[in-house]
Amino acid sequence: MQEILDRRSVPDGPEGDPAQLQAGGLVQQLSAAALICLPLGGVIYAGVRLWGHGIGWLDLGLAVGMYFFTGYGLAVGFHRMFTHASFRPARALKITLAIAGSMAIEGSLFTWVAQHRRHHAYADRVGDPHSPWRYGTGVWPQFKGLWHAHAGWFFVANPSEPERWIPDLLDDKDLRFVSRTAALWSVLSLLLPFLVGLAVTRTLIGGMLALLWAGAVRVAVLHHVTWGVNSFAHMFGSRPYRTRDRSANVALLSVLSFGDSWHNAHHAYPALARHGVDRWQIDSAAVLIHWFERLGWAEDVKWPQASKIAARRLA
Repeated sequence: MQEILDRRSVPDGPEGDPAQLQAGGLVQQLSAAALICLPLGGVIYAGVRLWGHGIGWLDLGLAVGMYFFTGYGLAVGFHRMFTHASFRPARALKITLAIAGSMAIEGSLFTWVAQHRRHHAYADRVGDPHSPWRYGTGVWPQFKGLWHAHAGWFFVANPSEPERWIPDLLDDKDLRFVSRTAALWSVLSLLLPFLVGLAVTRTLIGGMLALLWAGAVRVAVLHHVTWGVNSFAHMFGSRPYRTRDRSANVALLSVLSFGDSWHNAHHAYPALARHGVDRWQIDSAAVLIHWFERLGWAEDVKWPQASKIAARRLA
């Protein structure tokens, strides 16, 4: 098997420098630990409470609604629109998707997009911030690589270099404001379900339960689905299209990832608004973009063309 992490294939630049692979600072490591452990703690507590008390319709509805709102903010906004320019949005849609993605609590808009563009530039090579092939092949190296790609990379120094990777976004004053106020949107993402639960039930416990399910549990599930695309979709799954990396399609994640887990097709054609390029592949983010286009909120949408798709399909 050809070595995935081949230094000779890395363009010139700091991403190819082994010094970049050192551990991050204490503040970064503490933040990463909180980001991973606190929502998981909520999931554990929610599971214990579910066993004895069940879940109310209000909590379930808020959790699903917030999951869709923030998840589409990532899949349609952060990923397809801001990272890959799959379509050109109206200003109101642009701002709404920027805020929705920020409320997913996966970092600021500028950092998220810069890291993802860097991922595509160096996919599964030195410089990729979250390749599961970082440690090479073999059971233990691949296990370590899977953890690194899923969440371990948050503990590693990975400067996003916005001036290099997202100069087009830095010029947008709306996006500068949303990215600069990322902490505000993260707090709002947790505060909203609490306030709705408090207002509807008129009890503190009602607000706390809404926060538990539509806050901690919703954030944890969305995070691990997103991170699962980074990890599992570069190690397992089908590879029907020719790419320079090990990206793969993982059908089991397609619903929860809104179509982003059709990752092999996405790496073959990154700019496409539809990642599930075959008719049977579920891609709800593409359906939403289609409706935005019909409503006149999105223009210049890059849809798949059969002749171009066939050019990279493997026999």
